[in-house]
Amino acid sequence: MAIHVVLFNGSPRKGGNTELCLKRVETGLRAEGIQTEIVPLAERDIQPCQVCLGCKGTRRCAQEDDLNELIEKMEEADGIIIGSPTWFGSVTGWVKNLIDRAGYVSRMNDHMFYRKVGAPVIAVRRGGAVQVYNEIMSFFAINHFYMVGSSYWNFAFGWQEGEAADDAEGMRTMDDLAANMAHLLKALKR
Repeated sequence: MAIHVVLFNGSPRKGGNTELCLKRVETGLRAEGIQTEIVPLAERDIQPCQVCLGCKGTRRCAQEDDLNELIEKMEEADGIIIGSPTWFGSVTGWVKNLIDRAGYVSRMNDHMFYRKVGAPVIAVRRGGAVQVYNEIMSFFAINHFYMVGSSYWNFAFGWQEGEAADDAEGMRTMDDLAANMAHLLKALKR
């Protein structure tokens, strides 16, 4: 049975450090025979949550933008990785809107992401990465995900495009994350 992981890229920078980290994890997952898809959030229209509760019992958001397509991808996936650069010690607006709205839809529909596998991936210049990591992990924790760790927090340091590749420990962390996620996903499929 095929295993599928969707990786959300919360950075608007094509070829940036968040994408670099996600691609490193993707390479490790594919080496384990896992199907992957990287979805760039900045190319989508994802408005903030209105807390209208129109999602209750519908498995979709009442707002008509691109979020429902992303929710469908999340529902179809066995694993979900959310990547974000660190912006002023927080996630990007695209990531915040995704986790707020997808979280509401999940909770208003009997925790529709129940027992999926999730992990954050963070790119950071200097500081604030642990807060970003915790924001994304909180989304996974409150939505019944199995959360995957690594040999360190799942982030890599870099400022200019491609600099994260020079963070040897960060790249090892991405490799270990991919291996741990693949192990858990395969164990759950057995």
